[in-house]
Amino acid sequence: MSKPYYSDDQVTLLLGDALDVLRTLPDGSVNCIVTSPPYYGLRDYGTPGQYGLEATPAEYVETMRRLFAEARRVLADDGTLWLNLGDSYNNTAAGQNACNSNRDGSSDAKQRATEDALGRRKTLLDRHLPPKNLLGIPWRTAFALQDDGWILRNEIVWHKPNAMPESVRDRLSNRHEHLFLFAKSPRYWFDLDAIREPHSAESIAGAKRRAKSKSVYLEDGVGGQKFHNFADVNARGANPGDVWPISTRPYPAAHFAVFPIDLPLRCIKAGCRPGGTVLDTFSGSGTTGAAARQLGRKYIGVDLNPAYHDLAKDRFVQGVLDFDIPA
Repeated sequence: MSKPYYSDDQVTLLLGDALDVLRTLPDGSVNCIVTSPPYYGLRDYGTPGQYGLEATPAEYVETMRRLFAEARRVLADDGTLWLNLGDSYNNTAAGQNACNSNRDGSSDAKQRATEDALGRRKTLLDRHLPPKNLLGIPWRTAFALQDDGWILRNEIVWHKPNAMPESVRDRLSNRHEHLFLFAKSPRYWFDLDAIREPHSAESIAGAKRRAKSKSVYLEDGVGGQKFHNFADVNARGANPGDVWPISTRPYPAAHFAVFPIDLPLRCIKAGCRPGGTVLDTFSGSGTTGAAARQLGRKYIGVDLNPAYHDLAKDRFVQGVLDFDIPA
């Protein structure tokens, strides 16, 4: 393992390119991976070697395939990968947003180099796809990982009830992202009971109606109700399904996009055995790490930018466990 940028009894932060760092980790050394790579063509994080600014979607997908092939080696045989990806369009605005997002005081020369790279990428894209096309990056990546040996178990739609409005008039506004659940092996750790939700009033009423016509009942302890002992109602609660309404909850200290802690909390509860180790290959401000600590798991976070690790380190040193955010 690389020399830690920061470590304590639960957290280890490693600095460097995600693929290079993964190559230093032992086989089967983590139990769960929860991560959100830089989305294709949307933002320049101001760090040489960053992912997301590849010339074409195919190059980005190949970068992801190589990275997660190495991550599969590092993952335990019964481990899971939870991969959050947003999509992007072939349009000039996305390139402008990426060019204008340097916040680290980068030089004019570096800015011009970034703009040149984005311009070349735009030219290559336009040769294959007319402008305004949705690129389908999440599914392109998911299929590449599937072809490479991963078992694709779920496509979860992360619905954002408080999504930022978009000033578009010729399409519908985007209010979701993709969260893919992959497994390394057919048999893997998955605790559905840990993320079950209370049964809705409608499902309780329906179960009661069905129970009236049956002779077998199950005491489930939910509001004192008795339910018919069939698979349509589980005493421990409802399967949350594959559409997760979770509002965005940015970490106040971060000046870049982070996903809400509610997302990794749910992934880790279901996909990481108690006492296990969670890995995030794009650690950022350490949201996945905060979720892992809150749930009593160890955490390894990898990032290319030391400024982001400094944010995460401050978060962990101060003991910020985000207990104010519901799990």
